[in-house]
Amino acid sequence: MRFSKSFGTATGLILAAACVLAAPAARAQSFINVLTGGTSGVYYPLGVAIGKIYGDKIPNVKTQVQATKASVENLILLQQGRGEIAFALGDSLKAAWNGEEEAGFKTKLDKLRTIGAIYPNYIQIVATAESGIKTLADLKGKSLSVGAPKSGTELNSRAILAAAGMSYKDLGKVEYLPFAESVDLMKNRQLGATLQSAGLGVASLKDLSTSSPITVVSVPKEVVDKIGAPFVAAIIPANTYTGQDKDVPTAAVINYLVTSSAVSDDLAYQMTKLIFESLPELANAHAAGKEIKLETAAQDSPVPLHPGAIRYYKEKGILK
Repeated sequence: MRFSKSFGTATGLILAAACVLAAPAARAQSFINVLTGGTSGVYYPLGVAIGKIYGDKIPNVKTQVQATKASVENLILLQQGRGEIAFALGDSLKAAWNGEEEAGFKTKLDKLRTIGAIYPNYIQIVATAESGIKTLADLKGKSLSVGAPKSGTELNSRAILAAAGMSYKDLGKVEYLPFAESVDLMKNRQLGATLQSAGLGVASLKDLSTSSPITVVSVPKEVVDKIGAPFVAAIIPANTYTGQDKDVPTAAVINYLVTSSAVSDDLAYQMTKLIFESLPELANAHAAGKEIKLETAAQDSPVPLHPGAIRYYKEKGILK
């Protein structure tokens, strides 16, 4: 059978067009923006590790790691569709779900879904030795950095001070600074103390403790009990920081990895699975990664678990 030249040409054009249309689908990429925190905190190095894990192990995925002001900003960005996975403190997550305006949420963030609970943030109040600050009461009239404005750390600062019978008005000066900037002021004798809500061994406080004498200020259990859930009593073990030779009682709040309902079930499943299949890599990125446990990941979330995460936890027998 013979075909005319014009028919052959037309057929070729149709086939070429079909290939062009099919090519983007074949190469279609998912995009994962990992929302973290300041570069001197714990969220950022763990986020960098997660971005690499996803980029290496999820086919056709492009990743980006974004430094942010942490919990509150991260949750707002998720709601706006400007991120696929984020770190957030449990109290901030609860406030976002309830739409608590004082915490920085003008409306209820109803698109939030949890990937899983990860490690506890420890409230770490560290003062320069020369400031004379040894207890929470000693903060009265002194200068304190409480974290970036309306960050998870700053919300923790308000809660701790209130439970101790104080407010910002009782302080001599309040600085709203990220971790590294707070430490720089302390080194320059321009700040008495900093409250940092982070995993143990946060880089900024390690840096401070090796450069000048410090005091790690206790948060007594009775103060923690006044706040209640999601705060729990905890211990900063001796020698976490240079010169800290005793265990120090404090408060802890669980961190969560959070996504949104806009993320597909399949992608959320892969993101959850790879977190718990890559725990050694996360532990290498930061010591806080050693505290992430599959057994407790699906417990007590302030917002619903993502269906993709639920699928993984059911596979592993964590959920029935």
